[in-house]
Amino acid sequence: MPNTICLAAELAASPSDIFDTYLDPRAHAAVTGAPATVAPRAGAEFSAFDKALRGRILHVEPKRLIVQSWRASQWKSGELDSTLILTLHSIGRAKTRIELVQVNVPDHDFAGVSQGWERYYWAPWREYLKTSRVSRGTRAKPRRG
Repeated sequence: MPNTICLAAELAASPSDIFDTYLDPRAHAAVTGAPATVAPRAGAEFSAFDKALRGRILHVEPKRLIVQSWRASQWKSGELDSTLILTLHSIGRAKTRIELVQVNVPDHDFAGVSQGWERYYWAPWREYLKTSRVSRGTRAKPRRG
């Protein structure tokens, strides 16, 4: 039976910068350390971690909301795609609270996906923001390396 994940994280950048970084393939890859394909428009295909994750952008509200279809490569062909909803809230000067809801996560990958958000996104993003121009109030620029 599919499950729902509800998480939240705080990042030291504005909602605008978080939105732009997540939806820019070079910046997304700089944060995660893995290849990504993404664009800030409904209908755009999405992949991350060298296509271990894939889906499509279903809806965006600039600087506030990202909705994606989402699935991991190890999910069985008969399993539903997950729907991921990322909502961005300003919580002070250059700080964002991301609220995440992900529905239809298969039982066999629930723990992996739940823990993966912290391990593969929130923790690397915090590290990225410590040294990026985003944390100093300028536009996201992927690090070279």
